[in-house]
Amino acid sequence: MQISDLPYPDPGVPDARSGPRFLLWLGRGQIGGQLKSLAWGMLHFGAVAGLPYAVGLGVDAVVDREPDRLLLVGGLMLLIGVAISVGDAMLHRTAVTNWITAAARVQQLLARKTAELGSALTRRVAAGEVVAVSTGDVEKIGWFVEAVSRFLAAVFAIVLVCVGLVFYAPELGVVVAVGVPLIALAPLPLLPRATRRADVQREKAGKATELASDTVAGLRVLRGIGGEELFLGRYREASQEVRRAAVRSARMWALISAIQVVLPGLLLITVVWYGASLALDGRIAVGELVAAFSAVATLLYPLRHFEEIAMAYSFSRPSAKRAARVLSLTRTDPAERPAQAGPVGEPAAGGDLYDPRTGLLAPAGRFTAVVCGDPDLAGRLAERLGGHAMEDRDGGDRGGEDGDGSDRDAKDGPSVLLGGVALDDLGLDTARRLVLVQDKDPVLLSGTLRELLDVPASGAVESGAALAAAQCADVLDALLQSAPDGMEDPMDARITERGRSLSGGQRQRLALARSLVTDPEVLVLDEPTSAVDSHTEARIADGIAALRGGRTTVVLASSPLLLDRADRVVLIDGGTVAAVGTHRELLHREPLYRAVVTRETDEEQQAGLGLTQLEEALTEIEESA
Repeated sequence: MQISDLPYPDPGVPDARSGPRFLLWLGRGQIGGQLKSLAWGMLHFGAVAGLPYAVGLGVDAVVDREPDRLLLVGGLMLLIGVAISVGDAMLHRTAVTNWITAAARVQQLLARKTAELGSALTRRVAAGEVVAVSTGDVEKIGWFVEAVSRFLAAVFAIVLVCVGLVFYAPELGVVVAVGVPLIALAPLPLLPRATRRADVQREKAGKATELASDTVAGLRVLRGIGGEELFLGRYREASQEVRRAAVRSARMWALISAIQVVLPGLLLITVVWYGASLALDGRIAVGELVAAFSAVATLLYPLRHFEEIAMAYSFSRPSAKRAARVLSLTRTDPAERPAQAGPVGEPAAGGDLYDPRTGLLAPAGRFTAVVCGDPDLAGRLAERLGGHAMEDRDGGDRGGEDGDGSDRDAKDGPSVLLGGVALDDLGLDTARRLVLVQDKDPVLLSGTLRELLDVPASGAVESGAALAAAQCADVLDALLQSAPDGMEDPMDARITERGRSLSGGQRQRLALARSLVTDPEVLVLDEPTSAVDSHTEARIADGIAALRGGRTTVVLASSPLLLDRADRVVLIDGGTVAAVGTHRELLHREPLYRAVVTRETDEEQQAGLGLTQLEEALTEIEESA
């Protein structure tokens, strides 16, 4: 694989059972690149290992006064120098290629998983962890993949030097062959402590990153309530904790580095002292002493790679663990899905949407409103209707939360059915095309309004009609006012990141228009008008009903204005359907529904005051609209 071939046509299916297994899977996927890097590394380190022997032969040739042999040794040293240079350049090239391709593969896998899970990803994994995995963790994983081939080549060079010395100068070779493994293994007792300190540093850095992202996301609100200094102080304190943890981690790695310098130095002193005594006794030649000294000095270079591979693995292991945790998330629990005999075909158009768990039925082509007393349960139900698993960040179920807790430990249960076909059994692209879910906090990407509305769609709904149905006229005017002079088409006006230059209601309406443009077979909206005034809400409700005529629409809301425009209203209580009817029917016959919608007290329920006031308000808004 060359860098020019990236991205991968298919990054593959990762082994996400654990961090080490994920690293092993990455290594197997790049076996060709690793072998290339290892081959060039063996050439480079082998030439480095051979250089001391060439120096020893040269010294012997000088001592023996043999110019012809000295000339041959000079040619040999020139050849070794070329091998060192070429091997080093190609080793660096292939190792960096391994790093980039590994990082690209992980990023592709993360992007694919993000597209698969959608907004459910941040419901199941902390936002700070997602940021850490997609940035710093990718770099650390790539570092380990890159370092493996260099480490193996360094091991080859060390073995070559030790074996060569045993044959070239046996008495000194035995000393080196015994001392080098001890030097290489000396830092092992310190690695667990260094790893723990590095883990603490990464954990604190992740918390600081999450705090920073939350602060930036809520900066507008913080300025409004004067809480900037409070959050700045919290972030400053978190940063100092990261600094202190980084210093503690660096001290341990500095100690390991010192060991890697001091012990080889002691070995070098031992070899020189012992070799000099042997040379004085005439037991070895001067050239053999010089070769042994040069060999031990040369070993300092490959021995550094033992420290590097230890650091790379210590830093990449938790990074790979976090990446594997994200990549192991699935739309549903495979254990809960029945085995399929073959591929499932797309359901026929015009099928009902049915949730076996709650008993919710959304008839095809109808406008169905769903009322839940618990807003969190409504959000989870919306995700479930779109085919997303309802799990919390710890991987546990986020099922119903009724008073007796009977549903708290329940599994997601059977998948939602569309036209009798389980959404979980459909391909992701097909499921997303058929059912679109807009959650409470939709995201607006930066770009022009035209780009915002340029989404996969059926083509049946024009952007102008969608904007009109979502009551975006004032939003278009606001975009034109903030646009450069001379711009006449609001579709070319730019929207800032996450639409922060717009109000909450304006962002909500633009997101609704984007959802309406897609014109899916089933549109699920979770509180689509919570940030707008009642008169605008009434017009939006009429716009949705008119534009989505003949298409299945499910709105989870408790606003009487939206509920009054729905063809049917479903009340969810305790995680199951409690009542079905029109809005006005349920107001008169279901006290629980009336309490949720009107938010009336027990005394008001008995007196019927809340119902009377609501009917009067609905009549007034209808007349004014």
